[in-house]
Amino acid sequence: MELLTADYTFLNERLAMHYGIETVKGARFRRVTLPDESRYGLLGKGAVLSLTAYPNRTSPVLRGAWILERLVGVPPTPPPPDVPDLPDNRRGQPPRTVRERLEQHRENPTCFSCHGIMDPLGFALENFNAVGQYRSIDPDTRTPIDASAVLPDGTAITGATDLRRALVARPEQFVQALTENLMTFALGRTLDHRDMPAVREIVRRAAQDDYRFEALVLGVVSSDAFRKREPADGLLQASLE
Repeated sequence: MELLTADYTFLNERLAMHYGIETVKGARFRRVTLPDESRYGLLGKGAVLSLTAYPNRTSPVLRGAWILERLVGVPPTPPPPDVPDLPDNRRGQPPRTVRERLEQHRENPTCFSCHGIMDPLGFALENFNAVGQYRSIDPDTRTPIDASAVLPDGTAITGATDLRRALVARPEQFVQALTENLMTFALGRTLDHRDMPAVREIVRRAAQDDYRFEALVLGVVSSDAFRKREPADGLLQASLE
């Protein structure tokens, strides 16, 4: 669970400056305790925040979809092919925040079925710009950023810290999503419904060991799906040759 809750990371001077930390000097990476709780865990890391943004702006949709797929294990359905692009701010018109421009998707009942789940997760990370630097003012409107949201279960949150706490409150959900990704990597294929009993059993056993990463890895490699898997045709042919 420290993947979500760790109050430390590894920085050199260049990355520390990117995070607004001025006490790290030199090119050597070293463990640093994070002074800002919003930076804790994966949700506060520049790699994740950059991956889930566009080059020129943040994307609550991409960030929300990433959280659903990677951290919650419930990937959203693909968007329909005729979804219009997010409208840009135009000269001569009052600028709007990304949140305000996304309202057109949320007002459509068909769009809201997905955006009503994804967008609140992404809104909570709006204090981080497209490359993961912290900000409190929206660059377009010059107004304070609104990072508040209401999760699908009715939980009101404000910012990355509240979002992280909401995810940590259900550890088995995050650990199952992580286990599914580990199994996919270990088996070299996507999982299906036949694999889920093994995944759930690995998570149950790992709970007895405080969800340590070692317990997940041992659970994966000792599972029947891993020990009795058949090699892909190409790998089998290569081994025979």
